Amino acid sequence: MWKDFREFAFRDNVLDLAVAVVIGAAFGKIVSSLVENIIMPLLGILVGGIDFTGLIFKVGDAKVTYGVFLQNVFDFLIIAFAIFMFLRLLTKLKRHKEEEVEEEQDVKEELLREIRDLLKDE
Repeated sequence: MWKDFREFAFRDNVLDLAVAVVIGAAFGKIVSSLVENIIMPLLGILVGGIDFTGLIFKVGDAKVTYGVFLQNVFDFLIIAFAIFMFLRLLTKLKRHKEEEVEEEQDVKEELLREIRDLLKDE
C-alpha cells in the first residue's frame, strides 16, 4: 500500500498540480491586493468615494452586509479577468514559440532536401 501511495504522490502530474496550487494561491494574493489597495480606491474616487463594504441594511437585529458581497463579487471579476489575461499571454507566447520551432523544422527539411538533390546530381 505504501508503494502504491508513493507512486501516486510523486507522479509528475501530481507534483505539477501541487506547484500550480501554490503558485495560484500566491497569484490570487497579488491580484487581491491589486484590487483592494489600488483598483477599489481609484474606483471609489471615480464614484464619489463610495466604499462597497459599508453598504448595510438592518432587518430587526440582523445586519445584512450586502456591500461586502458586492466587494467580493467585484474582487472575483477582477481576479478572473487578470487570470484570463495572464493565460492569454502565456498561450500567445507558447503559440509563437511553436511557430518558431515549426519554421526552424521547415528550414532544416528544405536544407536536407537541397543536400539530397545535390548529392543525386553528382
